[in-house]
Amino acid sequence: MIIKFIKYFKAKSLNHLILIFIIFGISGSLTLILSEPIINFIKINDIVENTFILLFLRIIIIFPLYQLVLISIATIFGEFNYFLSFERSMLKKLFKKLK
Repeated sequence: MIIKFIKYFKAKSLNHLILIFIIFGISGSLTLILSEPIINFIKINDIVENTFILLFLRIIIIFPLYQLVLISIATIFGEFNYFLSFERSMLKKLFKKLK
């Protein structure tokens, strides 16, 4: 099972895979922490009453923020090139499905 993860994430070793998961975890948590002040600054909660629209707008804010945070955290851990190529392939797959 671990070997499948190593191949899927194109990790060099088990330690590299663990580092990749740590970077994803820190990035996701930090993105959620940073998104709340941004939403409060824009005051979306005061403008929008509908929960579904509020959730949609929150996702729109979180998505680009996550990309920036992921690259920033990856740079700190010395994995900039790995995550840059990972993001490129992820965005290509996403926009390919939207067409």
